[in-house]
Order: sequence, then C-alpha cells, then structure tokens
Amino acid sequence: MPTYDYQCGACDHKWELFQSITANPIRKCPECGKLKAKRVIGPGAGIIFKGSGFYQTDYRSQSYKKGAEAEKKAVEKSSSKSDSSKSKSDSGSKSSSSSSSSSSSSD
Repeated sequence: MPTYDYQCGACDHKWELFQSITANPIRKCPECGKLKAKRVIGPGAGIIFKGSGFYQTDYRSQSYKKGAEAEKKAVEKSSSKSDSSKSKSDSGSKSSSSSSSSSSSSD
C-alpha cells in the first residue's frame, strides 16, 4: 500500500496518509476539519541512483570488491599461462596432424 501526500486548500496543512490504491482520497482536513483536502503528487520512494546500477543494494562492500579483484587477477594469470601452453601444443599438433594426413592419403 502506498503513502499519499495530502494538502488542505483552506489552512495549507500538509500530511501523509498510508492507504490502499483503491481507497478514495480523503476530503476532510485533520487540522481544520474543512472539506478542502486534496491528494498531491509527492516525491515518491527514495531510490538512490549510483553509478551504472539502479538500486543501492546492487553495491557490495569494499572487502567483497577487493576479493573479487584478487580472484579476477588470479583467473587472468592462469588463463594467460594456459594460453601460452596451448599455443605450444597447438603448433606441435599441427605438424603431427599434417604428417598423419599425408600418410593416410598414401593408403
């Protein structure tokens, strides 16, 4: 259920009211008692936009960020080692595959 902002046209009193969406707006001011209250458009919920995310809860603590950065570096380091060993094995397999293809064509 949303919270609505109200303002009285007679005494200029402002207040908030927690009520159902389907409930009719109230007309009676709780301050002066006149039937001049109107629902006004309020600022809504306080969502904080930070950086490229949408919600404040999208952001992790500093310790989580440090751990994620360390893990990322470790993965990059291991992938660069596997890439260099893979390229060495690929060059060896190319020469062996070419010799095997030539031997199979002579059959």
